[in-house]
Amino acid sequence: MTEVLHSLPSSSSSPLSRAPPPTPIQNDKPFQIQSFVDEEEDEEDSRVGNAEEAKEGDKDSDQLSLLALLVTLFRKSFWVACKTDKKEICGMEIGCPTNVRHVAHVTFDRFNGFLGLPVEFEPEVPRRVPSASATVFGVSTESMQLSYDPRGNSVPTILLLMQRCLYAQGGLQAEGIFRITAENSQEEYVRDQLNRGVVPEGIDVHCLASLIKAWFRELPTGVLDSLSPEQIMQSQSEDDCAVLTRLLPPTEVSLLDWVINLMADVVQQEHLNKMNARNIAMVFAPNMTQMADPLTALKYVVQVMNFLKTLIVKTIREREDPVVEPAPVSHLEPSDESGCQSP
Repeated sequence: MTEVLHSLPSSSSSPLSRAPPPTPIQNDKPFQIQSFVDEEEDEEDSRVGNAEEAKEGDKDSDQLSLLALLVTLFRKSFWVACKTDKKEICGMEIGCPTNVRHVAHVTFDRFNGFLGLPVEFEPEVPRRVPSASATVFGVSTESMQLSYDPRGNSVPTILLLMQRCLYAQGGLQAEGIFRITAENSQEEYVRDQLNRGVVPEGIDVHCLASLIKAWFRELPTGVLDSLSPEQIMQSQSEDDCAVLTRLLPPTEVSLLDWVINLMADVVQQEHLNKMNARNIAMVFAPNMTQMADPLTALKYVVQVMNFLKTLIVKTIREREDPVVEPAPVSHLEPSDESGCQSP
């Protein structure tokens, strides 16, 4: 029995020892490798998935930032468009008023200021015109009111006013007109009134003549200053003098023509006033140019006197010529309605 029992384990162990290993034991290592490979594939898939998700997240974030930028730009453009529309609407409201009522018609010029201004606005508006000259002496003609004489010359209105009063009071017949000086006190008074735009009545004709000469003498630039002394000296004949006058600026041409005709009017009354062409030219010559050197001015004034005398004689001869119609003295009136009235 004992032997049988001892033999049984031995006999039983031998077959077991010779038997092949069980299948699960033989397949354990391949199963572990397969599971490890599967885990690596799962991790790789998860990493790929995470990378794709990150890329998609980056794309989404880029899309969101681009969308935010577009929204910001749209808001700014919409704000600018609204602001422009508001400006256009405001401009339309200002440019196209409604319920308009015409209260007053106001005009402005640099000599008379505001014309037609309502009475309630007059205390708020200065009466003195800032752009016009406060005086008529010693200023440029550009800052003075101009009018046309009968010959079409545009000259300062103050000259026409003084000329009219001089003619109306018989100044052309007064002996020594433009040669005899007036009293200083009366001349200063009349000068002050003329600066106010008023020509006083009953002025001495010699005072008016002196103020006309003073007006030319006190100009910032002499009437003949644009011509050189050589040009004046070389002008000997009437034709030479006529050609030389065309070289002057338009304003100086008008002033020279006006004063030459004034002197011609005086000379035509020589039998009463004792003023011939040479005398009147000698009186006006120093007032037509301005020179700093007295000696040079003294020499030059003789040439200017001859130049003026030639033009005066030429003008008188043309008046006596039947082809040329003389300008009527009675029509020497400025374009405005202020000043003395000639009879």
